[in-house]
Order: sequence, then C-alpha cells, then structure tokens
Amino acid sequence: MNHMRQPASPLGVFKSGPSLGGKVAQYRNKQKIYSQGEPAFTLFYIQHGGVRLSMRSKGQPSAVTAILGVHDFFGEVCLAGYPLRMSTAVAMTASSIRTIRKDKMLQMLRRGNKASNALVSYLLGSLKKYADHVADLLTSNAEQRLARVLLRLAHMEKDGSGPVEIPTVSHQVLAEMVGTTRPRVNLFMNRFRKRGYIHYDGTLIVSRNLRKAL
Repeated sequence: MNHMRQPASPLGVFKSGPSLGGKVAQYRNKQKIYSQGEPAFTLFYIQHGGVRLSMRSKGQPSAVTAILGVHDFFGEVCLAGYPLRMSTAVAMTASSIRTIRKDKMLQMLRRGNKASNALVSYLLGSLKKYADHVADLLTSNAEQRLARVLLRLAHMEKDGSGPVEIPTVSHQVLAEMVGTTRPRVNLFMNRFRKRGYIHYDGTLIVSRNLRKAL
C-alpha cells in the first residue's frame, strides 16, 4: 500500500477546486452542513473529507441516500429549480467543502466550453448514480452492493489504479446505504480485508481488486 492515491477528479478539466469559484469552509466530524427542507441557493464541492446525505419521509426513519467523497458535488439539484433541500448533509470526518452560488454555477454551465461540458456530464452522471443505487437494491446481493458503494467512494466503478484512500464510514451507515444489517457489513468488510480488497491504516483504503467482488 505504498502507492496510495486520492480519488481522481471525475471532472477532468478541473484540476483544483478554485476553478469552480465560491468559498471554502471547514466542517468538523458529524457537523451538519444543511438540513432537509431548508432553502437551496448553493451547491457544494468536496475538496477533502466526506459527506453523508440522508432523507426523511413523513412517518419514516431517516435513510442514508448517498455517501460522498473527494471531488463529489452535492446539493446540485438546486440547479434544476428545486427551491428546498431534498436531503440533510452531514460531514463524516473533518472536511474542506467549497460552497458555490447557484447563479454563478448556472453562468458557468451556459458558457458551452470544455469546462461547462465537463460539469454537465458530471451532474448528469451523479443523477445516474442515484438511479443505479436504487437498481442495485433490487438486483444485487448485499455483498455486491457494499462493494459498489466503496468503489463509488473511490471513483473506481469502472477504472482506476489503486489503492485509493476514502473517508472512513461506520458500518452502521454502510448498512443503511446497502440495505442490510451491521453484522453482515462487518462480515463482508472482514472478507474484503482478508482478500486484500481493502486495508485499514487509520483510514479506509480501497484497491481496484475490489471489483472482483461484483
């Protein structure tokens, strides 16, 4: 594990967060970034750390809908005209997160250059990820779903040379995301570790070999 790397940015042309504009804020572990139902005037870009999104329906307990890592956006549905936050966002670890105003991002998207095309492609891809997660719940077994969640955090669903450091996520949160129990997640994570697919060294490190579990 001597050649550990950070996840590659799916935005390609953006080599650093400053090219997106906005301001960077620091969040503590478990600090709330925004709550479901609040006005949505901004979106966010993770430069360091990780974020958990959860949603609560009337009369139902809160459910984890996404676990995001470095180079991921969240809150982007405001670009589609949704006036309120559809989920609650909480930092999973100490995180540096760039806040970008909705109107500034819309200006960038309208430019029609390589940068705006990369952003449109990413944002459409993020919507596909949410749809794929729902499909996984219906068609894959729990071990495969867990592997996909970890690979998505590392941006290694289809490619990537590892290993990649990702935010450490509690087994309870992974269980909620995968749709299984915490003991089963414990079992699968130990199995992945014994096979060399993941490694714990203060943080969670994912190898591209985890794709063998799919």
